[in-house]
Order: sequence, then C-alpha cells, then structure tokens
Amino acid sequence: MEEPGFFSTIFAPIEFLLTSILNYLYHLTEMLGFGSYGLAIILLTVLMKILLYPLTVKQLQSMKAMQEIQPKMQRLQEKYKDNPQLLQQKMMKLYQDAGVNPAAGCLPMLAQMPILMAMYYTLFNFDYGEVAPSFLWLPSLSETDPTYILPVVSALSTFVLQKMSAFAAPNSQQSKIFMIVMPLFIGWISLNFPAGLVLYWITMNVVQMVQQFWIYRNTGEQSDKEAS
Repeated sequence: MEEPGFFSTIFAPIEFLLTSILNYLYHLTEMLGFGSYGLAIILLTVLMKILLYPLTVKQLQSMKAMQEIQPKMQRLQEKYKDNPQLLQQKMMKLYQDAGVNPAAGCLPMLAQMPILMAMYYTLFNFDYGEVAPSFLWLPSLSETDPTYILPVVSALSTFVLQKMSAFAAPNSQQSKIFMIVMPLFIGWISLNFPAGLVLYWITMNVVQMVQQFWIYRNTGEQSDKEAS
C-alpha cells in the first residue's frame, strides 16, 4: 500500500513513537502468550484515550454547556434576526453570563488531532515484519477485511457514538442528515483501509462511548446534588 496524504512527514516524530510503543506492546502480549498485533493495537488505542481523557472531559463539558443554553440562543436568534450586530452582542453576553466559551469544545479536539493523525499514518502502512499479522477471523491486519465485518462495525459504532453526542448539537435537519451520512462514509472508506486501522477506529469509538457515559453520568449526579 502507498502511504496516504501529503503531510505524513509532519507527523513522522509522533508516528515513530507510536510505532515503537506498538512494537513494545506486541512483545508484551508475546510474553503473556498471545503474541497478537491486533491486541497490541487495542491496547495502544486504549492507552491513547486514557492519556487524552482530560481533553475529552473539557470537550464534552463544553458541548454540554452549549447544549444547555441552546433554547436561549434560539430565542435570541429569532428575536434579533433582523439586527445581526445586536444579536452578536446579546450572544456574547449570554456566553459570558453562562460562563461558556464557544471555542472550548474545538480546542481539545484540535489538540488531539496530531496524535490521531499520526496514529492513522502509523497503522495505514505499518510494517509487521516477519510476524503473521492475523487476528481473530482476520487473515492479515495489513489487508482489508474480506468478510466486511469490521467496516460494518466501524459504521455502527460511529452511528452509536454520534447518537450519544446528539444532545450537544442543535436538533436540525442538517445534523440528522450528518448523523446518517457520516457512519455510511466511515463504513465505505473502511472497505479500503487495512484491518488494523479499522480495528483502531472501532476501539477508539468504543472507548469514547465508555468515557462519554462516565462523564455524563458524573455530570448528571453532580447537577442533582447541586439542585438538592
């Protein structure tokens, strides 16, 4: 497979680090009697999500705060739709009163992008050496899944994750369409991606679901305590 994209060299230092960690985790699974690169990919993905957890918390908390002021935002947009300048002033005051920074939800995501992109380049053309990179029903993690199971699961896990996050987005026709189109797109491109890369994507989605559930649960319990 050819190396994708034009900017892979930008992420080369992080890619080198991830490759080293992945090989170390493989040797660790080998010591435990498994010797599986598939398991090593899962462990590396879980480790990454744990390290990025503080950024995930900030991102989800910002999304939840934005969701809570959505009704007020919509009322302001309707009331001042003919006066964009005054609408902007009212919106800024609403953000200030609610202690919400609209950019706060994007910054953690941007901070994670270099690592996520480096992981993509790492797994797209990973050199498994002389080791047979088979895993479960997969004959090779460096090739596409001949059974189409992973692409289907990648699409389904993306859909479920979006449903869990839907409360943080305006209930618009555009967001509903995106919720359908995005999983289909992920499933489609997964048909042509190495199985190891798709396995990473699925694992990342599953860990993200667990983290979101945990964060939303704790946030809800904290809100109930404050209300009582």
